[in-house]
Amino acid sequence: MRAAVVLQYLLPHRLLSRIVHRATRWTWRPWKNLLIRRITSSYAVNLDEAVNADVEAYEHFNAFFTRALKTDARPQDADPRAVLCPADGRISQAGPIRAGRIFQAKGQDYSAAELLGDADAAAAYADGRFATVYLSPRDYHRVHMPLAGRLVSTLHVPGRLFSVAPFAVEAIPRLFARNERLVCHFEGEHGPFAVVLVGAMLVSSVSTVWNGLEIPPYAARPLARDWQDSKLHLARGDEMGRFNMGSTVILLLPAAGPRLDPLLPEQAVRVGQRIGTAGA
Repeated sequence: MRAAVVLQYLLPHRLLSRIVHRATRWTWRPWKNLLIRRITSSYAVNLDEAVNADVEAYEHFNAFFTRALKTDARPQDADPRAVLCPADGRISQAGPIRAGRIFQAKGQDYSAAELLGDADAAAAYADGRFATVYLSPRDYHRVHMPLAGRLVSTLHVPGRLFSVAPFAVEAIPRLFARNERLVCHFEGEHGPFAVVLVGAMLVSSVSTVWNGLEIPPYAARPLARDWQDSKLHLARGDEMGRFNMGSTVILLLPAAGPRLDPLLPEQAVRVGQRIGTAGA
């Protein structure tokens, strides 16, 4: 086993993530400007897309990391039937859910019931489809709706904070079903769908547009919230949440629901591009 993988089991995940959470919100100008310039240089971040391209204008590093983009930076596919990619990044894996199991990487899979933290909710996706999108530090870190939908419920599932980099995904069994995550259930025109925001080491903070900061605090036990009475409806393409730092988004679709286009591992994707079709 590679040393980098062994370290994933040994490192204090939550402690390190708490330290990074504070460090990325430190407003001391030399510090936050240094971090921002390091990221923009190391990952060739396209500042021309940002509403505010002045790196010194951001209050702290996390404000830059979750920066808004210009309205024309991520055009939506014009076809109203299109399923939109929920995040910038690369496809980790995508395809059919076979008898309730989701492919993670070569030799690795996990169950939809584990991922969702709810066997009853997972039944709708037993033979459905999934797409897993990995976000790197260079990517836009807001998550958008792949389809129009009414928020039904969320479940904050406690867990580890393994890295979601490819080396870890290939080596750590059931990684996405073991990491801390926020499961968001929606009801749409073509049935239910779920968007899962998976935390990772150093990058485990998640916010939503309907409830603000969800993670941290880290959970000691599953925390379920019923949003039925809120009647919160989000349009296709609307912002639904963001990673304060980066991670992975997993979209689950039911068997009788929208179809996914062929998506290849490592394929670059962007918010708003078509990844499938809903309806006839």
